Amino acid sequence: KEYDGTALTNDEVNVTEGSFAEGEGATYDVTGSQTIVGSSENFFTHTLNTNTKAENYEIKTVEGKLTVTDRKTPYEITVEANSLTDTYDGTAKTVSGFTNETLTFVKDGQTYTVSGLTAEATRTDAGRTAVEVTGTAVVKDAAGNDVTKQFKVEKKDGSLVIDKRKVTLTSATDEKEYDGTALTNDEVNVTEG
Repeated sequence: KEYDGTALTNDEVNVTEGSFAEGEGATYDVTGSQTIVGSSENFFTHTLNTNTKAENYEIKTVEGKLTVTDRKTPYEITVEANSLTDTYDGTAKTVSGFTNETLTFVKDGQTYTVSGLTAEATRTDAGRTAVEVTGTAVVKDAAGNDVTKQFKVEKKDGSLVIDKRKVTLTSATDEKEYDGTALTNDEVNVTEG
């Protein structure tokens, strides 16, 4: 089967050559299993029924093969960098890492984690900086197997936005009776922000 994160098993055992005498036979315990891409033997053991004597049979066991192939269409996942919006205050702002839900995810009931990527940006002045996702993604299943080939990982950059600080400057309001001299008042106050 194509890779889907679950174990490929098949507990069917057939007598492919010869036969047991009527009323005799065996039970089987199949332990073969293949989860990641590749092949393995479909191992099994047999136990003769109580009325079946081993000395009456020459039994040969042949294991089948369990094969898991690459996905024709890889799973698609998106890893998204964190974003931050703040207001200019003269100090450097830094944002790093990824949104919580993008490094661990579930596909077809199986949990996977992504590693190998980084994302970080620093900015002091007002404006926008992309928080770029860099590196090579590695995807592992819950057992720690590298299954990167079965996934298409999209990298989504975040953003670090420093908004301009809003300031309202207001000059003084003043008055006096006319006396022939200029009325001035050089006081200016920050009235907002």
